Amino acid sequence: MTREEKKVIFASSLGTVFEWYDFYLYGSLAAFIGAAFFAEYPEATRNIFALLAFAAGFLVRPFGALVFGRLGDLVGRKYTFLVTILIMGVSTFLVGLLPGSATIGIAAPVILIALRMLQGLALGGEYGGAATYVAEHAPNDRRGYYTSWIQTTATLGLFLSLLIILAVQTYLGPDVFKAWGWRVPFLLSVVLLGISVWIRLTLNESPTFQRMKAEGKQSKAPLTEAFGQWKNARIALLALLGLTAGQAVVWYSGQFYALFFLQNVLKVDAVSVNIMIAIALALGTPFFVLFGWLSDKVGRKVIIMAGLLLAIVTYFPLFKALTWAANPALATAQQTTRATVVAAPGDCTFQFNPVGTAKFTKSCDIATSFLTRNSVPYDVQMTAAPGTDATVTVAGTVIPAYDAVKSGADAAAKATAFNGATYQALHNAGYPLNQNAAGAWSMTADPNAVSWPMVIAILFVLVLYVTMVYGPIAAILVEMFPTRIRYTGMSLPYHIGNGWFGGLLPATVFAMSAAAGDIYYGLWYPIVIAAMSLVIGTLFVKDTLGTDLQAKD
Repeated sequence: MTREEKKVIFASSLGTVFEWYDFYLYGSLAAFIGAAFFAEYPEATRNIFALLAFAAGFLVRPFGALVFGRLGDLVGRKYTFLVTILIMGVSTFLVGLLPGSATIGIAAPVILIALRMLQGLALGGEYGGAATYVAEHAPNDRRGYYTSWIQTTATLGLFLSLLIILAVQTYLGPDVFKAWGWRVPFLLSVVLLGISVWIRLTLNESPTFQRMKAEGKQSKAPLTEAFGQWKNARIALLALLGLTAGQAVVWYSGQFYALFFLQNVLKVDAVSVNIMIAIALALGTPFFVLFGWLSDKVGRKVIIMAGLLLAIVTYFPLFKALTWAANPALATAQQTTRATVVAAPGDCTFQFNPVGTAKFTKSCDIATSFLTRNSVPYDVQMTAAPGTDATVTVAGTVIPAYDAVKSGADAAAKATAFNGATYQALHNAGYPLNQNAAGAWSMTADPNAVSWPMVIAILFVLVLYVTMVYGPIAAILVEMFPTRIRYTGMSLPYHIGNGWFGGLLPATVFAMSAAAGDIYYGLWYPIVIAAMSLVIGTLFVKDTLGTDLQAKD
């Protein structure tokens, strides 16, 4: 590897780490941001803001892929992904400076959402530019290895954001961090921005793009050529359904949902969860490069398909093992005691709530949502008389639920009575619940019972699957498309797969688990999507090992 090639990889990877760091900060600090920008507004207004913030985070990414992908194929790779990092960096820094709603009123959440939309657009253009730029500098026989460094950046960005948040929290203390300290990680990003921009300014344009431009082979309409012509649109469709959709759900399951599962389902404290995830990420990150290097030897597709297959076969046993390792008392209680919800036909709905704004007010929904949030398995029997409220039975104790709309002014009192009675029944049945002096119940995993080595080992296996499906993905996507539309062609399926199929995973998994009364049932979502990509990828996606990018001009 020449000095120039090392510089290309380092500059592209560092910039992409920085972009992912910025993007993850919002998710990790959402509670503090919500308190600063949304808390003073009526619930309906907060819901609109939450919806817009969610859209900026995930749904906007494919539009960024279209905007910057087109620019990258028209103007050049270097300048386009220089623009994306500037937009991301400035937007993130401004979030740290933005006054809260108590100071500037409704302008605060409006500006915040605008900045989030700019972040989503920038991230949509960054990955495709970095991957394309590195790939077009790489020798044909080492492209998997070169581009695999880009694949480490999402994990490293998450890892870096967790470390900085933990460090700032520890240094400032929880009260100061809640008041204003949460802004510090956003402000610190300006240092990374300055370094990344300075390094990228010293880079030259991709030699493949320069040659194509000199020969006058540039596409005059990259979007139309990439998606309006079936021969290219077919490649994009196969890239989405046969590769990136499956890769995305494995990626989100192994990194994000595993964190959510430990913290919200198994009730392990947030600090411990972040540390365990960080350790697993640190152990697993070198395997991105290993599998990228291996894809130069045995092919890209075989490694990706193997990662999908392993995830499909082992997700259920791995997540069940995670329960026993992280909260054995909960696992024991789940085995010995199931709840039963008896409801009227039509009283239960599918609780898909991706932005947290929907209100489920029927008695069955209130009962099943409560049990799901507290990780209690249950069966639903639709045998109650029409118009009657649902009941929850735990170890012989019957607790009446309530309809929030019908209850009117009494809804709050009925909620307190239902929650208290259900918590008491679950506690009596052996669930690891505690009641404080004020009478409030909580479920928390016993820190002394958490098997750190076992939890970290399971997390490492989940991250290993991520490295298998993600390490070679940039190389195969780049090699699937001709140079004239490469930036555009690869970016859209990548960001639809990761932004939509992956981004909707937590909400979909929760809704499926609530519908089935089983904390593991939602795993069918990543398993089915991964199986779809396994079948389509195996049958229809050609391995691109050995592709000469010059021949694809």
